Amino acid sequence: MLVKNRVCVVTGAASGIGEAVARAFAQGGARGVVVADLKSSRERLAKVAGDIDGLAVTADVGQEEDIKGLIAAAEDKYGPVDVFFSNAGLSRKGQESAGDADWEVSWRVHVMSHVFAARALVPGMLARGSGYLLNTASAAGLLASLNSMPYGVTKHAAVALAEHLAIQYGDRGIRVSVLCPQSVQTGMTTAGPSAARVDGVMQPAEVARIVIEAIDAERFLILSHPTVYEYMQRKAANPERWLNGMRRLRDKIYGVQPAG
Repeated sequence: MLVKNRVCVVTGAASGIGEAVARAFAQGGARGVVVADLKSSRERLAKVAGDIDGLAVTADVGQEEDIKGLIAAAEDKYGPVDVFFSNAGLSRKGQESAGDADWEVSWRVHVMSHVFAARALVPGMLARGSGYLLNTASAAGLLASLNSMPYGVTKHAAVALAEHLAIQYGDRGIRVSVLCPQSVQTGMTTAGPSAARVDGVMQPAEVARIVIEAIDAERFLILSHPTVYEYMQRKAANPERWLNGMRRLRDKIYGVQPAG
């Protein structure tokens, strides 16, 4: 699908990958681009919308009513949504002992936000015989997140959700893609040791270029770092060896874990 003359919505659009893709949609000739983010990012969001002559809408994607309101605002301004880039994300550190609130917000933002968008958009897209659902997961959703269990687990769920959407609707006019970036220079990139940065840190504009190319090709799996595909093959070929390797990587980056 070409984005030219399409109505596109982007969440998590005040910065990072979301902002870069929103700008790429506008440059690609989209008929309308709607950018969404939290109220705390209102000023930055308004600047992005102003730069691309788009519409800014504040929304908490973890709340279904906010997703409904976002889509309604987009339709009121430009008409039916053709491309919905469900991109908002967050990071909460910790393992299984992370607090329930961290698990809950990770689940709602990384999984249920995509469910809410699909609920609202799939019926209309099916009726028109056309539409595009693009969800951001992470390379962690294909592999692992060594310093955040809530992040890695919910990103795995995001990949599975995209697979289910593609199976159910991919032959009925709705195209589905899942973006699984490794390290990208965004507001979520923090100082200190990181397994995600072993293959380098990419800039958001470069990821946006890859996203546009993937949408044009209607490719399901979108990777920022090609080496992730190799890691996926190793994981599938020999899970035990892969797990042992991940433990070694964990110890190398974060220090040897205490026994017992």
